[in-house]
Amino acid sequence: MEAKYCLQCGTRLESQYLDGRPRQVCPACGWVHYPHLKVAAAALIEHDGGVLLLQRASRPWQGSWNLPAGYVEVDESPERAAEREAREETGLIVQAGRLFGQYFYDDDLRGNGLLLVFSGIVTGGLLTLNGESTASGYYVPGDLPEDLCGAGHARALADWQRERAR
Repeated sequence: MEAKYCLQCGTRLESQYLDGRPRQVCPACGWVHYPHLKVAAAALIEHDGGVLLLQRASRPWQGSWNLPAGYVEVDESPERAAEREAREETGLIVQAGRLFGQYFYDDDLRGNGLLLVFSGIVTGGLLTLNGESTASGYYVPGDLPEDLCGAGHARALADWQRERAR
């Protein structure tokens, strides 16, 4: 995403070649806009050999399947974000366990990012949907839905299948 105005003084930014790439720079105060990746966190919740997937109700990837996930808020750790998103999207109370994997993605219309996937240990709650999803289910390796989301989800699930096959 390209910035238009300086966050320090409000002057219109200009494109300059800096640090080996084009950057948006303030000609008045020298402030440089450095775009950042979006950071998302997911919970990989397993039960009876299957992984919990949700079918998205809205774009992007409407109708596709993904792990319970969402963006990390500025005031929370990725582990807490995975726990919060799991609770919001599934009704399950989840404790984030080990980092399962990290996945760079550049296929999301909302911007490039990094998906951090944590094993999710269910400690309570009941599986319910919050409106962001139209369906949920536990899927075993080799029987995942064909239409998996991008933004790192399909790659994380491929890694999960490979790990379970060992």
